[in-house]
Amino acid sequence: MFDYQAPQQLLQERIILVTGAGDGIGRAAAFSFAAKGATVILLGRTLSKLEDTYDAIETAGYPQPAIYPLNLESAAQAEYAGLAQILGREFGQLHGLLHNAALLGQRTPLGNYDPAMWNQVMQVNVNASFMLTQELLPLLTIPVDASVLFTSSGVGRVGKAYWGAYGVSKFATEGLAQILAQELEKTSNIRVNVINPGATQTRMRVKAYPGEDPCCNPAAADIMPLYLYLMGPDSIGTNGQSLDAQ
Repeated sequence: MFDYQAPQQLLQERIILVTGAGDGIGRAAAFSFAAKGATVILLGRTLSKLEDTYDAIETAGYPQPAIYPLNLESAAQAEYAGLAQILGREFGQLHGLLHNAALLGQRTPLGNYDPAMWNQVMQVNVNASFMLTQELLPLLTIPVDASVLFTSSGVGRVGKAYWGAYGVSKFATEGLAQILAQELEKTSNIRVNVINPGATQTRMRVKAYPGEDPCCNPAAADIMPLYLYLMGPDSIGTNGQSLDAQ
């Protein structure tokens, strides 16, 4: 596990948006960021799940989060622009962005892969990350420092049979992050990095590995040290890296 002890006020007065914040790693990240002082914007498709995350943060006495329901599979550019306008009006700036939401899609040979499913996975895992980042860049340039985190996978570094669109989308995510990191390195205060969570107790993991004993994997909360490090100012100077949470 990544070794980092986050200061209690690491993210004090910071505004951080988390996609896929209603479940799994996204929920754990949102809660962890709030626990270190951040105001977290919870973005996801299912309102009830976002409300559960909201309630958990509020019950714990952390800064009041905000909810923004958005279906990344169907959202158009105008909806991302509208989100950016709302965040600019309500918060004025953005200190962090965690791209966590993703679709697994099918586990099947490419020759059998459903093209409609392929497009859905690419839309959520790649296109949505690009469009959301593009619209939020102006807000991310305002603070003294800001962090953009993408979520990858071991199958986005070495191609593995039967991982289809998910594997290809994670290769694309790695490339997107590398290009963005280089473009912003000398022209902004924004650092861009990638996290590979590794095997974790999530619904997606169970779906991908139905025969695996989930108890053998760490809980999402256990892998948060790397998320906190990269999201906070202690990671200033770390840019363009793809790191393992475990």
